[in-house]
Amino acid sequence: MAMLEISVVPVGTASPSLSRYVAGAVKTLKEARGVKYELTPMGTVIEGELDTLLDCARKMHRAGFGEGVKRVVTTIKIDDRLDKPPTMSGKISAVWSKL
Repeated sequence: MAMLEISVVPVGTASPSLSRYVAGAVKTLKEARGVKYELTPMGTVIEGELDTLLDCARKMHRAGFGEGVKRVVTTIKIDDRLDKPPTMSGKISAVWSKL
């Protein structure tokens, strides 16, 4: 089990508003099996098996091209542990318990 944070940014759009393109990228996750995701103000966090997450990231990255965008910049961070499965809620709970 792994966790991936992804931020997909289309470049050269007609408007400074990007929510339309973000929505298109996040919609690709609805087809993914075995993943849990959370949209945040600065990206999307996805939880699941690493190969599945990488496939999701590829689809999210390419979604902008389907909207006519000529360039997409995607940033990805991966958290993959072998000692225990990382989860979104577990990571948040660990920090809150120390505050």
